[in-house]
Amino acid sequence: MDYTHFCPTKTAAWQHLKEFAKRDPINIQRQFKTDPGRVADLSITCDELLLDFSKNLIDRDIWQQLIALAEQSPLAAHRSAMFSGESINTSEDRAVLHTALRSVAENNPTNEHLGNALERAQRATDVHRQRQQLARISDKIRAGEWLGSTGKTVTDVVNIGIGGSDLGPKLACQALAEYAQPNLNMHFIANVDGAEILTTLGQLNAETTLITVASKTFTTQETLLNANTAIDWFENRLGLANAQTSSHFIAITASRHNARAFGIDDQHILEFSDWVGGRYSLWSSIGLSIAISIGSHNFDQMLAGAAAMDDHFLTAPLNANMPVALALLGIWYSNFLHAQSHAVIPYCERLNLLPTYLQQLDMESNGKSTRLNGQPVDYSTGPILWGQTGTNGQHAFFQLLHQGTHCIPVDFIAVADDALSNPTHHRVLLGNMLAQGSALMTGQSAAADQPHRHYPGNKPSNTLLMDRLTAKNFGALIALYEHKVFVQGSLWNINSFDQWGVELGKKMAAEILGDDASKAPMDASTAALYAHLQKITI
Repeated sequence: MDYTHFCPTKTAAWQHLKEFAKRDPINIQRQFKTDPGRVADLSITCDELLLDFSKNLIDRDIWQQLIALAEQSPLAAHRSAMFSGESINTSEDRAVLHTALRSVAENNPTNEHLGNALERAQRATDVHRQRQQLARISDKIRAGEWLGSTGKTVTDVVNIGIGGSDLGPKLACQALAEYAQPNLNMHFIANVDGAEILTTLGQLNAETTLITVASKTFTTQETLLNANTAIDWFENRLGLANAQTSSHFIAITASRHNARAFGIDDQHILEFSDWVGGRYSLWSSIGLSIAISIGSHNFDQMLAGAAAMDDHFLTAPLNANMPVALALLGIWYSNFLHAQSHAVIPYCERLNLLPTYLQQLDMESNGKSTRLNGQPVDYSTGPILWGQTGTNGQHAFFQLLHQGTHCIPVDFIAVADDALSNPTHHRVLLGNMLAQGSALMTGQSAAADQPHRHYPGNKPSNTLLMDRLTAKNFGALIALYEHKVFVQGSLWNINSFDQWGVELGKKMAAEILGDDASKAPMDASTAALYAHLQKITI
């Protein structure tokens, strides 16, 4: 199916939704009073995840038209194209098959959608080999059998990467701290700010430190700069020559050739396939730091949770499909109610990096202004995504959520049973989460002489509950948001899998940092700032 010329605004459902949006706003509380089946019908369960989206500015007619919008779009064909390995990343002519990283078992029903039998077999072989290597190396490190150049056991692992090579592994290691190896410390370096890597390395013992350099191309400027700083540190601390060739360095890459050229020992290179996108790479060998932290068994459980969500996304009806529901609600707010941002509030401190991770997943994927056929969009695409953990956020920005002038839909995320907490703390935490969702919706009236105490209410939110923060449920959670982003990109008819918007700044930085910066094309403001910096740093 050629879906490149699809335009959502031309569908009948879009026009109906425009008319609905012109009416008086939905009163959520009134909907509960007039529709006793609202909670049951606007809730979806997938294994140990429960999504309640009943506190939204929709009624049954709006929900029906949102489903119709999905039905009138190329979503089904686009979804099949992704899972079957077609090159849906059209600007780079690449397949998008991060789902294959968690679907190698022959009895996994998801595999039936992953291209023809020969392609599936080859992918499964490659992924199985890569996963075996990841398990072998991570198990060896966890067992204390991976030794540094002086024969000492590794105690600290420093992952050097950026973007997807940093955010996903860092989030997973923090989220799954319950399963972490107690005698191994994980560190993550991404920023080229030298203070970050120098401060981190300054606290470590070089004899017991392992560096994992994660880069798809092994040409990423920020990653290689930090890697070279680590090499210098080992050479200064241990007197090593060409430290990158030692057992202190592992490369994770889709380019074995470039990792070899950098000097990494061939036995210390973990590969993943070129079709793995950066922000979808934690499921691949990029997840080595996750496997080191929580163990290869739990890493496999994380993959299994994601695979279960893949199967749900593929097989559940649209009106009972969790990623589809989140996506359609986001489109309702962005395109019809003109909300410009979306807040994600985890009520779990170990998920405090989730909003940051989702910023890349969502905003780098769907921050686009051209359709697949190259024509400019004339409707809003990806919202501004932000957030922080509750209860911290309650004492920071919740004032704006409750009494501000913006419509900001919220995703509340919580863990029902937390083994790392205790009943007293966890009861208070969950009570706050439930109260905030209810307060946003119900509001509170105030006396005429105290308008500052008025809460308008009728503010929308979703609530997503996990039974426990296990590796499997974490995998399902991340896959849920991956598929939400995919659905929205499909309905907006944009390419969610490239990121050309990051290239211009990188190109201009290279020019400014070149051998003759005076010849770099700079606007007047940038030239003046550059000259000022030159005076200070000379």
